Amino acid sequence: MNRPIAPDLFRPERFDSAKAAVQRLHDIYDANTARLRDAFRATVAGKAPTARVRACYPYVAISVADFGRRDTLLSYGFVDRPGTFGTTVTRPDLFHAYFTEQIEQLIRNHQVPVEVGVSETPIPVHFAFPDAVHVEGEFTRDSIQQLRSLFDLPDLVLMDDGIVNGTAPVPPHGATHPLSLFTAPRVDYSLFRLKHYTATSPEHFQNFVLFTNYQFYIDEFVRHAYELMRGDGGGYESFIEPGDRVSRPVDHGGEVVPSASTARLPQMPAYHLTRPDHSGITMVNIGIGPSNAKTITDHVAVLRPHAWIMLGHCAGLRNTQKLGDYVLAHGYVRDDHVLDADLPLWIPIPALAEIQVALERAVGEVTGLADQALKSVMRTGTVATIDNRNWELRDYSEPVQRFSQSRAIALDMESATIAANGFRFRVPYGTLLCVSDKPLHGELKLPGMADAFYKQQVGQHLKIGIRTMERLRELGLDKLHSRKLRSFAEVAFQ
Repeated sequence: MNRPIAPDLFRPERFDSAKAAVQRLHDIYDANTARLRDAFRATVAGKAPTARVRACYPYVAISVADFGRRDTLLSYGFVDRPGTFGTTVTRPDLFHAYFTEQIEQLIRNHQVPVEVGVSETPIPVHFAFPDAVHVEGEFTRDSIQQLRSLFDLPDLVLMDDGIVNGTAPVPPHGATHPLSLFTAPRVDYSLFRLKHYTATSPEHFQNFVLFTNYQFYIDEFVRHAYELMRGDGGGYESFIEPGDRVSRPVDHGGEVVPSASTARLPQMPAYHLTRPDHSGITMVNIGIGPSNAKTITDHVAVLRPHAWIMLGHCAGLRNTQKLGDYVLAHGYVRDDHVLDADLPLWIPIPALAEIQVALERAVGEVTGLADQALKSVMRTGTVATIDNRNWELRDYSEPVQRFSQSRAIALDMESATIAANGFRFRVPYGTLLCVSDKPLHGELKLPGMADAFYKQQVGQHLKIGIRTMERLRELGLDKLHSRKLRSFAEVAFQ
């Protein structure tokens, strides 16, 4: 096989302007992915290239001679030691504002330019098609096999979470240190997974994300969004549902597109109330279980959201609790196990003051309660998250004893997983649950009781979640992105 066709059209160049640096990222990425797409289409049309076609991701890097930097209260935007730091980059169209802000902070804090060029990391041909590969005509098994000899395919070796987990080998002296938590192939992998699991394009995801484990919450979110779209939007510019179905405020010349009955919803459907700066609200029905909770947060994390919160139902473990009471988690018992290899159990998952305060105040605003009256419907405490939905069928004394020793006040199957992955990925996190049954005290939901409970409580719970996100948006990034989530050798990009 001849040498790969990989023309070097872009020499490394330094930039004092974040705007110019990001434009160069666009130029490199657009040119290199276009070359892959053209070669792929030619191959499908029976005009395969005579040599392997390779195109590589752009990179951005910064070299710092000393640790002198401007003082900043931000938790990102600076490196913590002398050296060269770099990362591969993908989808500058999707991350334009993010890259601009991150690079701007680097240049401002260190008073040195950044370098942009072409990396040595190949772009898998699959990832050159952000909207997925659509092949017209016959594509046989032999054709698929031929792809391996002509194009680079996804390589899992380049997609591990060693950087974000803090387990990546320390680069030798003089080598480049990571600048970002995720490499470009890792980001691309998650972008494709998000589309698959949620049936909405990654560009629709907003910076404030609500997760739920019940469709009732989604139904209420859709109803709320339609109300906004039938008027002036309430500060939101559109509402986007699975299938990328878009409704816009009718007062601004748009229209409401009613939900069509879908033969098959995706595994974890996502819905988005959008704002121009992506500061709107995304809500995802993750279904039940810690595996789903880990899966979706693994992929949403590459979008670098400003906060995510779990809203859902839980089992109340105290006799003093009532059905419909709220639980504000300030600690977690991680009996979910899906993150044990990535985040050992001995690592504590702290409550984040900014999130806790926003949630508590939102409960007060929506319920109209304060002081002792507020405490009568909301309890702060430890939430236990398990991976066995039928834990009640085990030896009764064993789980109950452990839950009592932990001081747990509620039990579910997702919250600790979402909080732990928020900690791992440096995404501010929180949990507000609603007590829907009390299995230790014989208070189980019957069908009729459940329907009445959901109708009464879900709407209020969702309003609290939305109001919390609005409060966090008003707070600002300088206060929201906490420095307590930084590791010893933290990357510069948040």
